[in-house]
Amino acid sequence: MSLKDAATAVMANAHAPYSNFKVGAAIRAASGTVYVGCNVENVAYPEGTCAEAGAIAAMVAAGETELSEVYVIAGSSMPVTPCGGCRQKLAEFGAEEVRVTMGTTANDTELTMTLGALLPGAFNTDHMDDI
Repeated sequence: MSLKDAATAVMANAHAPYSNFKVGAAIRAASGTVYVGCNVENVAYPEGTCAEAGAIAAMVAAGETELSEVYVIAGSSMPVTPCGGCRQKLAEFGAEEVRVTMGTTANDTELTMTLGALLPGAFNTDHMDDI
């Protein structure tokens, strides 16, 4: 199954009763294993979980800590980029050159960027050297 297919399939499981904006994410770990996540909203908004965070949590729970590719999909008219927090979460586990493809179920439009382009100047361990 492709990352797009995996993200699209898990998007159907999203719990989005407040926004009705379902998002699915699939990440390929360095091992080649694919992990998925969907957004999970909470009535105590904004205490929900983003799709990317869910996929990362599944990867880490399985004992992996390096991702090599990401696909995010939503039903919007244009591809949706990961939120700022998820960009930082993705940067924690992926190198700057990791491809992030964003798609939409509304049409075939896709946008592909690297993690480095999505989050220039990411906070990383270099910032912690003096601690």
